[in-house]
Amino acid sequence: MFQHLNKINSKSLETILEVRNLSKTYESAGEQLTVLDDINFSIEKGSTVSIVGPSGSGKTTLLGLCAGLDRSTAGEILLNNIPLSPLNEDQRAQVRNQYVGFIFQNFQLLPTLTALENVMVPLELRGELNIRPRAMELLEKVGLANRSHHYPSQLSGGEQQRVSLARAFSNSPKILFADEPTGNLDAETSERIVKLIFDLNREQGTTLVLVTHDLELASKTGRIIRIKGGVIAGDEQLTSAEA
Repeated sequence: MFQHLNKINSKSLETILEVRNLSKTYESAGEQLTVLDDINFSIEKGSTVSIVGPSGSGKTTLLGLCAGLDRSTAGEILLNNIPLSPLNEDQRAQVRNQYVGFIFQNFQLLPTLTALENVMVPLELRGELNIRPRAMELLEKVGLANRSHHYPSQLSGGEQQRVSLARAFSNSPKILFADEPTGNLDAETSERIVKLIFDLNREQGTTLVLVTHDLELASKTGRIIRIKGGVIAGDEQLTSAEA
């Protein structure tokens, strides 16, 4: 389905995500509530970017739109040079499964599946074969090979997030979206998760887009985009980033 688009991709290798004149409004009590208003930016392949802003600023909404989880009211998003607006939900799901990894604050593991089975899910959806060794390799990288047959309820918050991280990288995504990945974790566990995210990101050459309220974490990326009141309030390239 995306073969013709992949030909276009080879001509423009630098940009993985492009956001053009993006707006998002909701109906609230009969009135239009504007969450995002005329957002524009692009992100280069292999870069690390933080999106920061106060609660209610629109940063999580922006992340969901960029990942194809929701539709914008106006504007366009190109993910790996694929315009998302013309795609139906099934097609957007295909794009996500082919190019995107996710890490969420609340882990979003499937409770009836073991750690190993959770990591295998994206690979199964892609129809890949011999996926168990790949999933086990990733669990080993996040230090959970000995917990592969445990269910999420049997794992600590940090262990669940490590399973989520292994799952996010299982399909070798071109871009990883992380929404407050350390929000529910203590300081020591957060530090370990952050190190794993950046280590795996470098190892696989993945682009990282991170939503966080933690400015110390944001400073580890190469760029910070600040959102306030649904508009971009700042866009800063960093020179001392971990990436």
